[in-house]
Amino acid sequence: MIEKREFYINGQWVAPSAPNDCLVIDPSTEEPCAVITLGAEADTNAAVAAAKAALPGWMATPPAQRIAMVEKLLEIYNRRAEDLAQAMSTEMGAPISMSRQSQVTAGSWHLENFIAAAKAFEFERPLSADTPNDRIIYEAVGVAALITPWNWPMNQITLKFGAAAIAGCTMVLKPSEQSPLNAMIFAEIVDEAGFPAGVFNLVNGDGTGVGSQLSAHVDVDMVSFTGSTRAGTAISKAAADTLKKVHLELGGKGANLVFEDADEKAVKRGVLHMMNNTGQSCNAPSRMLVQKSIYDDVVAKAAEVAAKVEVGPASAEGRHIGPVVNELQWNKIQDLIQKGIDEGARLVAGGTGRPDGLNKGFYVKPTIFADVNNQMTIAREEIFGPVMAIIPFDTEEDAVEIANDTPYGLTNYVQTQDGARANRLARGLRSGMVEMNGQSRSAGSPFGGMKQSGNGREGGTWGLEDFLEVKAVGGWTPES
Repeated sequence: MIEKREFYINGQWVAPSAPNDCLVIDPSTEEPCAVITLGAEADTNAAVAAAKAALPGWMATPPAQRIAMVEKLLEIYNRRAEDLAQAMSTEMGAPISMSRQSQVTAGSWHLENFIAAAKAFEFERPLSADTPNDRIIYEAVGVAALITPWNWPMNQITLKFGAAAIAGCTMVLKPSEQSPLNAMIFAEIVDEAGFPAGVFNLVNGDGTGVGSQLSAHVDVDMVSFTGSTRAGTAISKAAADTLKKVHLELGGKGANLVFEDADEKAVKRGVLHMMNNTGQSCNAPSRMLVQKSIYDDVVAKAAEVAAKVEVGPASAEGRHIGPVVNELQWNKIQDLIQKGIDEGARLVAGGTGRPDGLNKGFYVKPTIFADVNNQMTIAREEIFGPVMAIIPFDTEEDAVEIANDTPYGLTNYVQTQDGARANRLARGLRSGMVEMNGQSRSAGSPFGGMKQSGNGREGGTWGLEDFLEVKAVGGWTPES
C-alpha cells in the first residue's frame, strides 16, 4: 500500500504536526490503496505562513517569468502523465483509458490555455488613449486557498493553480481526501519545476478540518472552491468574517433540450455525455427535455444506448465506465434511484443494485427514467451518478420554463437545427454555459455558473482575472 503521510510546505516535504491517518479506498475493489495524513490546524497555519512570506517576492516577479515557470511545469506535467493517470484511476475510479485521454489531458489543456491567455494579457495598461497619466494595474489577490474535488482532480487543480501562479498569487492546496495521490504528484511536479519556496503548498485534510481552517484564516485573501453547493455555502459563511474573496464552482442539474428537428445523433450523444465519468460531473446533462412529438422514440433510443454502456474496473482498458467514488456516494445514488421509482417515474434502463457480474466495488447501473416531471426528487437533486431523467415538453417556451426551474445554473444543452431558435434559447436559458448541437466550448472559454451553481469563472483570461485585483493609479509618469 502506498504511504504518503507528508505535506509539501515551503518547498519541502514535511512531517505532519500530529498523526491522523486516513485510508484512501480504491472504489473498484473497496480495498485501501494508500494512506495519507489529515492535517491539523498547525499544518494549515504553517502552509499559510509560508505562502504569506513568499507573496511579496512572487508578486514582484515579472509576469513573463511567472509564465515561463508554468511553461516549465507543463513540460514536466506531460512527462509525468502516466503517473497522474494511474493515480486518478486507482483512487477515484476513472477507467485507465479515460484517465489518460481525458482526466490528465484536461490539466495540460488548461495550462496551455492559461499560458496563451497570459501572454496576451496586459498586467499594466493605460486607462484609455486619452488618459496617459492614469494607469490600470492588475496585481495578485494575495494568498489563495485552493480547495478541489475528487471527480476531475487535475482539471480543477490546474484551473486554479495555472491562474493563481501566473497572476502572482501564492497558494495552499487542499485536495479532496478521496483523491489526494494525483495532487501529491502535482506537488512533485511543482517542486521539480523550481517554483520558489512557499509559492505552492499542499496540506491534505477534510472539509471540516483543513478546509474550514483555510476558509476562515485571517491571512488567506481568497478561497477558490469546487465542490457541492452545501459546502460552498459553508465556505462563504466561514470566509465572511474576514471579507476574503470567494470563488465557487458548485453543483448543476443541466437540461438537454431535444427538439423534433434534432440531429440523428443527439440522443445517443446526450446519454453518453451523461454517463461519462460515471455521471460524476457538475455539468452533466442529467435532465433530457424532449418535445412530445418525438418523445416515445427518444425514450426508446435513450434506453437502448444506456443498455449498451458497459461497466467495469478502472484498471481495465476500454471505453466502459468505472465505479462511483465511494460507498457514501453509492448509497446516495441507490436511494435516489429508488426514490425515482417510488415517486412514479418509469424506469426504462438500469435500476438499483450493482450491474450483473459485479458483486464488489461501487458500481452503478447506467439508469434512465422516463415520464419524469420537474417536481420529482430525481429532477431536483444533483444525483452525481449515471442516472438521467427524461421530461416531456410541448413548446419552446415550456422547455425554457422547465429548464430554468432549478436552483442550479451551470450548463444547459440545446439540440435543434433551427439556428434562430438555438440562439433564442442560448439567450433565454439561465446558466453560465450553453452548448448546442454537440458543439463544445473553445479553448480559453470561461467555465462557471449562475444561481446556486456558484460565482466567478475559470479558464483563460476570465480565470486569470479572478485571481487579480484591479488597481487604479492617477498621476502616472509615462515611461519611455
